[in-house]
Parts: sequence; structure tokens; C-alpha cells
Amino acid sequence: MESLSTTEDVLYLTELLGLKVYDLKGRRIGTLRDAAIVPLIDPVRVDRFLVGAGPGWLSIRHDQVGRIDEYGIHLRDEGLTPYHSDEYMLRMVRDLLDQQIIDAQGRKVVRVNDVTFLRIVNGGSTMLHVLEVDIGIRSIVRRVLAGVIPPGVIRRLQRRIVPHSIRWEFCNILETDPQRRVRLNISNRLLENMHPADLADIVESLGPGDREAIMSSIDSEVAAETLSEIEPDIQAQILESLETEKAAEILEEMDPNEAADVLSELEDDTSEEILEEMDAEEKEEVEELLEFKDDTAGGLMNTEYLALPPHATVADAMRDLRQNEELLENLHNLYVVNRDEELEFAVPVARLIFASSDTLLRELASEPLLFAQVGEKQDRVAEMFDKYNLLSLPVVDEDRKLVGTITVDDIVSVLRNG
Repeated sequence: MESLSTTEDVLYLTELLGLKVYDLKGRRIGTLRDAAIVPLIDPVRVDRFLVGAGPGWLSIRHDQVGRIDEYGIHLRDEGLTPYHSDEYMLRMVRDLLDQQIIDAQGRKVVRVNDVTFLRIVNGGSTMLHVLEVDIGIRSIVRRVLAGVIPPGVIRRLQRRIVPHSIRWEFCNILETDPQRRVRLNISNRLLENMHPADLADIVESLGPGDREAIMSSIDSEVAAETLSEIEPDIQAQILESLETEKAAEILEEMDPNEAADVLSELEDDTSEEILEEMDAEEKEEVEELLEFKDDTAGGLMNTEYLALPPHATVADAMRDLRQNEELLENLHNLYVVNRDEELEFAVPVARLIFASSDTLLRELASEPLLFAQVGEKQDRVAEMFDKYNLLSLPVVDEDRKLVGTITVDDIVSVLRNG
């Protein structure tokens, strides 16, 4: 059997499980059944070794361990205590092995087959730090052969197999209990830094409980961006599973047209409950959009846009842009309306860059002025985007009053879901 001495810098959970545990006089106490970290104390150090001893389990602190080798775990302190379930512990076998986790770097959901520890020998003591979770064929081979052939032989066999693992710092644990997430110090930073489309793919691949856990615990703005990338039927399932207040917070962060689309997929009672929790301004905008049929320009449009009076200059436009930075990401045109709010012309934002500050906006207007009536069918609207290579299109009512705008992103969504 290959010695697990200082010549080896890593140990595997499959090698540790079942190791005999010995006291200071070399008497066998029991066998190792699990190992746990306490994230609030140290996010990587194995804090407790859980040992099966007769009908019960014993808990061994990390500082009570002297040596870990192929023959067993040798203690340096015998002040052991019975093990009692501790919600602050993340146990390797119970909570990780064979469980799904999120690989934040690879942006996917994976299943844990084994855990790799970094062994640190310091004088007469040994510490283990969680290094990686193993998800590939190598770890499956270790699991299958553990206890059948010696660990040293398994190690030699696995050298022929390409390793497939995830660094511990890129692992996001799935935990549905919000209180336990706090106790385990599970951070959402890795998820919140993902592109919303990648996070949406992950959420869609999870079961209902895990979806709810993620969407209820991440920042509402991130949740809104993610929800907008998710398939409509799953959007509805997620919102129905969330607390009404959290659902309202997420919808408030979405564009009004997207929020209206999501609410239209819900049961009327659920939709009304969520609307009642929304701020008055956002609620009013969404309710206005809910009046339009989904397959019309009114159902596609967004009511967030910038409109200026006929005498406005580039300086006026730049001031309004600075005051409405939240609109910039999807803002392609500014609109000029008269005192009756009738649309007069559109100005591409790009034309403002090289124009002098005193230039009247009407001098930068697009010709001809293109717009859609609020009741125009979405197929016709899509044809206009395609024919004229549009990035956005204003929407007017029967009196030619500007009521919203449709962006190319909205059309892409229509084509994708159509």
C-alpha cells in the first residue's frame, strides 16, 4: 500500500472514509464516517472528524488530530465528545457527496463524486483543507474501487485518467433552507457576478426547490435580469413559488413590458397580489401594458423612454441622459413630442456624440419617421425591424401620442419564442 506520508500533498475523501481512529495508546476508538467544515469559522479547514464508535458517533476537533496515514487517524488528544447534529457544519458525506452544486467558473450544475483535501503537516499535527470537488471519471473509479483494492494501487490506476475537478472557491452549494444558508455562510457573490443568461441556464436546469432558493436569495436586480432570460413557463413557476414581496421586488427591477409579460402568465389572483406589493409608479406602468394583447405592438412595447420638447437642443438631451442613466443600456433613440405629446421625430443617440451642444434636435432627426400603431400585430412590427434594419421603433396611439417604444431585443424574444 502506498504511504500517505508527506510525499503526498493531497488526500481524497474516499481514502479517508472508513479509516480506523486510534487513541494515544494505539487503541482503536472507531472508524471515520464523515468530516465537516464550519464555514463561519474557516471556509476551507476541516474542523471536525466524525467517528462511528459503537451505537453512537464521536466528534473530534481538528486540533486533536496528530497523524493521518494509510493505517488510520492517530489522535494527540483524547478529550472527545459525543456528536450532536450541528447546522453550522457542512458535512462532506451528507451535504456534498453525490449532491448537485453549481460550478460558478464553468457556469453549470454538476454532481460531486469525491472531495480532494490539501494535507498540511505541522509538527505533530495534521490539518486538512478542502481543495477541490471531483466530478470526473477519476473520482468514479476511486469510489468504485475504494475498499476493494489498496489506495496506492487506485492512485496509480487513476494517473491514466484526465482529472476533472472544480476548485473549492468556485463551488456554490445548493441549500433550500434560508436559515441554513446563513448558518453555512453561503455567499451568492459567484452567482451574482455571472452573466444573467448563464445564470438563467443554471436556474432552468434545477428543480423547483433549488430554483426558489437561488431566486429568493440573490440581489433583486440580478434576479430580474436572470428572470428575463428564462422560459415563460418557468418564469411563472418561479414567481408563484416566491414570497409575494420578493416577487414584487424582482418585477420592479424589470422593464415594464417584461414584467407585464411575466404577470400575464400567472393566475389572476397571484398577479393581483404581486401588483399590490409593487410601488405605485411601477404598478401603474405595468397595469397599462397588461391592457394590450400580447401579440400587438402595445403588448411588446416598453413605456420607459426619453421624450423632449421641439425646441430641445443637444445640451438638453445630454442633461436628460445623465439624469436617466438606468435607461442607457437599451436606449437607441430619443423622441421629440409637441405639447399634446404627439410624436414629431426621432433622434438616434449616436448622432449626439459629434454634434455641438447648441444644435437643435430636429436637425439630427431620422428621416423618414417610422412608428407603429399600438394595435399593430407583432408580425408586422417584426417585418418593419427586418426591412428597415431598426434598433428601436416608437409606438403611438390613435391620436399619434407617443406611448412606448419597442427595441430589437423585444423582437428577438418574439422570434425565439415563436
